[in-house]
Amino acid sequence: MSQTLTCISPIDGSVFATRETLSRDDAFAAAARARAAQAAWAARPLQERIDLVMAGVAKVGEMNDEIVPELAHMMGRPVRYGGEFGGFNERASYMAEIAKESLADIEVGEDATFKRYIKRVPHGVVFVVAPWNYPYMTAINTVAPALIAGNTVVLKHATQTLLVGERMAAAFHAAGVPEDVFQNVFLDHDTTSELIARRAFNFVNFTGSVGGGQAMERAAAGTFTGVGTELGGKDPGYVMEDADVDAAVDTLIDGAMFNSGQCCCGIERIYVHESVYDTFLAKAVEIVKGYKLGNPLDGETTIGPMANVRFAKEVRDQIAEALEMGAVAHIDTFAEDDGGAYLTPQILTNVTHEMRVMRDESFGPVVGIMKVSSDEEAIRLMNDSEFGLTASLWTKDVERAQAVGDQIETGTVFMNRADYLDPGLCWTGCKNTGRGGGLSVIGYQNLTRPKSYHLKKVTG
Repeated sequence: MSQTLTCISPIDGSVFATRETLSRDDAFAAAARARAAQAAWAARPLQERIDLVMAGVAKVGEMNDEIVPELAHMMGRPVRYGGEFGGFNERASYMAEIAKESLADIEVGEDATFKRYIKRVPHGVVFVVAPWNYPYMTAINTVAPALIAGNTVVLKHATQTLLVGERMAAAFHAAGVPEDVFQNVFLDHDTTSELIARRAFNFVNFTGSVGGGQAMERAAAGTFTGVGTELGGKDPGYVMEDADVDAAVDTLIDGAMFNSGQCCCGIERIYVHESVYDTFLAKAVEIVKGYKLGNPLDGETTIGPMANVRFAKEVRDQIAEALEMGAVAHIDTFAEDDGGAYLTPQILTNVTHEMRVMRDESFGPVVGIMKVSSDEEAIRLMNDSEFGLTASLWTKDVERAQAVGDQIETGTVFMNRADYLDPGLCWTGCKNTGRGGGLSVIGYQNLTRPKSYHLKKVTG
C-alpha cells in the first residue's frame, strides 16, 4: 500500500508537492530492472558512459532557471545564490576527468609464465539516498561516479526536496542514459529497509542523520552489502593569534550562516585565541546584524527560512537552553522572525561544552564562540565531539596547521578556508559522522570492487 510524501514549503507552510510511494512489489520490480540493465551498461565503453553522464549533467544545467526558484520553494535557499549547478558540474566533471586513471587495471606483473593484474569492477546496483540541504550536489557526488564506473543507480531523494530526483532522472534520460540504468524512486522507510535487507542493492550510499545511517546499517546487517554514510557534523573553526582576522571572520561566519546554517560541513562552533577574540567577535556580530531575513524568492533576501518548522524549533530550543545556562546572545530578534521557519541568525558567547548548542548538531543559523589560550586547549575542545567531518584552521603557518590538523579527529582539515568540498579530495568523516568516502580516486574505489586475475600461460 502506497503512502503520500508531502513537501511543505518553508516560505508559507503550503503544500508544494506530493508524490505516492511505490508499492512493495513495484519497488522490487524497479530494483530488478536496474539489476537486469547493469551488465549491458557496464559493457559499454568507458568513454561512452562518461559522455552520457556529462550530457545528463549539462541537461540539468539547462533546467537551472526553473530549478533555482523550485529549490527556494522546497527548502528555502534564497534565489540570489543561483542554485547548485556550479558545484554540481564541478564535481561531475572532475570525476569524469579522473575516471580512466582511477578505473584502470592495476598491473602486478607479466612474464613468460604469468600475467597478473587487478581490475576495478562495478558493484552492480548502487542505491543513493540523498539529503535535502544541497540536494543536487550531494546526489551527484555518488550518481556520477557510480554510473561512470558501470553501476546502475537507484536514487531516493528526501521528501523536503521531492522533485530533485525526478529532474535529475529526466535530464539523464533525455541525454541518452537508459531509464533502467538511472531510476528515481519514491519509497517509504519500511520498503527501503526491506529492499536493503533482501539484497536488492549491491552498495548503499546514505547522507543524512545518525539515526538514518543506523537504520541503513541495521537493514544491511548480515547481507554483506557495503554501506557508505555521511551523517552529520559539529564542525569547528580555530582562529590562531597570527590569523588574518578579517578573512577568518568573513569565511567562518558565512560558513556558519549560509543556507540558514543547513550545511553538512557548516561551521557550528568557533574557538578564537584570546589575543584576537574581541576583534573577531565584534566583526562577526557586525556581519550577522547586516543580514536580511525574508522570503527566498526576494532578490534582496540574504538568509531565508529554515527548510522546516521543526528544524527551526530544534535550533531555538538549543539557543534557549544555552541562555538559561549563562550564554550571551549578541543578535536581537529580527522583525521577520515569525517563531516558525523564519529564524533570527544568532551568535552566542559565554558558551561551554555542557550546552547542547556546542555539542549536538544544530544544523541552523547559530554559532557559539569560545576564547582559548593555546593550541592544546583548542585541540582538546575541537575533539570534544561525537562528530568528525571537517575542521577549519586559521593561521599563516602551514606547518603549524599541519601539526594541529594531525591531532584533530576529523575527515578534512582546512587551512584558511571552510565549508567547501574539493572533488579531488576524499569526502569522508569519522566517529558519528559515519564511514566511507566519496569523490576523488577513493570514491571510485568505494563504488567498485577489486577483482584479481592470475593467468598462467601455456608455454609448451
